[in-house]
Amino acid sequence: MKKLNLLLIAAISLSSLHAQDISDAFRYSQEEIHGTARFRAMSGAFGALGGDMSAVSLNPAGSVVFSQSHASVTGANFKIDNNTTYFNGFTNSSDSKFSINQGGITFVFADRSNRSPWKKFALSFNSERTNNYETSWFARGLNTNDDGQFSNSIASYFYDYADGKRLADISALPGETISSAYRDIGDSFGFAHQQAFLGFESFILDPEVDDDDNTLYYANVASGDFNHNYSYIATGYNGKITFNLATQYEDILSLGFNFNSHFISYDKSTRLRENNSNVGSIVNFVDFQQNLSTRGVGYSFQFGGIVKLSPEFRLGLVYDSPTWYSIDEETTEFIDTDELEDQDFPAINPGIVNVYPRYRLKTPSKFTGSLAYVFNKQGIISFDYSRKNYGNMQFRPTSDPDFIDQNQIIRDVFKSTNTYRAGAEYRIKQISLRGGYRFEESPYADGITVGDLTGYSLGLGFNFGNTRLDLAFDESKRSFAAPLYTIGLIDKAFIDRKYTNFTLSLAFNI
Repeated sequence: MKKLNLLLIAAISLSSLHAQDISDAFRYSQEEIHGTARFRAMSGAFGALGGDMSAVSLNPAGSVVFSQSHASVTGANFKIDNNTTYFNGFTNSSDSKFSINQGGITFVFADRSNRSPWKKFALSFNSERTNNYETSWFARGLNTNDDGQFSNSIASYFYDYADGKRLADISALPGETISSAYRDIGDSFGFAHQQAFLGFESFILDPEVDDDDNTLYYANVASGDFNHNYSYIATGYNGKITFNLATQYEDILSLGFNFNSHFISYDKSTRLRENNSNVGSIVNFVDFQQNLSTRGVGYSFQFGGIVKLSPEFRLGLVYDSPTWYSIDEETTEFIDTDELEDQDFPAINPGIVNVYPRYRLKTPSKFTGSLAYVFNKQGIISFDYSRKNYGNMQFRPTSDPDFIDQNQIIRDVFKSTNTYRAGAEYRIKQISLRGGYRFEESPYADGITVGDLTGYSLGLGFNFGNTRLDLAFDESKRSFAAPLYTIGLIDKAFIDRKYTNFTLSLAFNI
């Protein structure tokens, strides 16, 4: 009978199979400063300047600023340091990696006859990374709780998922293997029932009544203190390929359009080891691991313009459309439990890859205004201001019941952010000295889950005529309050993160 019920429910409940939450939407909506060394050395304040391949990705009108065809390639070594505090524990971790993160070319076609007021036309292609996901952090500490509950245990995670669900829907049939039951429950009911299944089959939970229709459970973990050892390891990146078209009217106005193709490659593994010696606990140790693999593609477009207000002043305006993503996700899970003074319970390792239905995500649009002052062809001072409303992130299809809830949470939790970037460059013969500063407000209404970002940058440029070599160093800092899980065990690890980058670019005129 249970098998028949599973098949019937599978046919009508596909919308409940998702495991996405607002952290996924925020992750894929962020953009960091990447690209050429000159661009990074000035903290990305290039909206009114152009004349740089990464500036073309910022403002599509920037490609026609080149006096002749141009190409560049960039390599960078990035480093991420995390200092993590969790109750009485403190840990630090560091990750670094070298990558080729930018390559592009612009073809400039100039009207040498002076018969038309449209003086130049440019076609560009640029590929660069827009966000880096390579990071790891570890939370270790004694999680204490004196409220007489077990909300500070991973048992609360499984309990919250199991509460209200029929025992028959979160347990294996007689003679059914763990793998088969896990797969069937996931196909029929989705992620939440699978989590309840793991809690029940690992002996963390037991039913109040041993009956298929039971919906009440208790935990085999007593309240008290719990030692937690949690790891978060992520790899991958977000990239963008830009196809650009721009033109220049007289020596006053430049206009441009970008079509962008985006791609996501993201893998995450979390693991919690929990120990307790609380009086009354049957389960004294839990080892719970979850793995996520995400691949996605998307597209967006940009309109931009640069106006020369005077020989010295330039004004830039850019509209970035939302990015429309299609995303595929896969997960695997493992759990093991045992008793303090007895033999281990059997480990629950289904060996099943959960392949979730493809979903869509719309990221927020963005407006950028820029102002630059160029003096005596020797120096530049530039300022960019951007505004982006993260409350406009949206999971799709919007008719999906799960996504209706998530989209409402997004509107409640996120807000508009203002980003300020300032950069300067001064040339001494063939050498250019550069520096920059940026500040980005927290996108969270509480200002704590993700804090404000501050950063600075320095750089050097060497001009060899048709070839230029640029070096840059930039550093930024941001704090995070990261809950271990989004349900049940929601205690937070507090992370102070520092991003450090060394960038080298080779640019040449064609």
